Amino acid sequence: MNFSAADARLFVEVFVTLFVIMDPPGTIPIFLSLTSGRSPRTRHRMARQAVVVAFVVIVVFALFGREILDYLHITLPAMQAAGGLLLLLVALELLTGKADEPTAASNVNVALVPLGTPLLAGPGAIVATMVFVQRVNDLGGAVALAAGIVAVHIVLWLFMRYSVVIIRVIKDSGVTLVTRIAGLLLSAIAVQLVADAVVAFIDQA
Repeated sequence: MNFSAADARLFVEVFVTLFVIMDPPGTIPIFLSLTSGRSPRTRHRMARQAVVVAFVVIVVFALFGREILDYLHITLPAMQAAGGLLLLLVALELLTGKADEPTAASNVNVALVPLGTPLLAGPGAIVATMVFVQRVNDLGGAVALAAGIVAVHIVLWLFMRYSVVIIRVIKDSGVTLVTRIAGLLLSAIAVQLVADAVVAFIDQA
């Protein structure tokens, strides 16, 4: 199997898009607050569980998202437009710092809810993944997409696994800076999705 330049570009796009949507640096303070009072070993286990849950949710929608769209009679341009608008809302929350931080119920495993979903595998990440799946035409593209998804979840695990060390190094101001940059990048991606959807609608007319 030859890994072409297009496949490499798809890998980078998948990784960057999911990275800015899932926002590993911005997850650190929320993760620490939800796992406060837990032992380091328990915190590490919960980080692993959260990433596994997010990965499973993303993979399920990557494999069966198209069937869901067909059943609901939703076209890809419509999904792209809706996804772009949704991502734009997420980007505005990152840029303005108005995103609501989820709270943990006493009888809920926070590694599953809200960490695994909807904090990590939220609507934005799900829609973005489904859009990328439609661009896969061969085995190389499928491998690039899978590699991008796996790479992002490895990064997510590393950020949460070493969250105490990272927050000590970059401080709260560093997390805020990275979150704002992620919001800017995500807003550009959202606008591009909407623009591509408009072009597709025009072509279909």
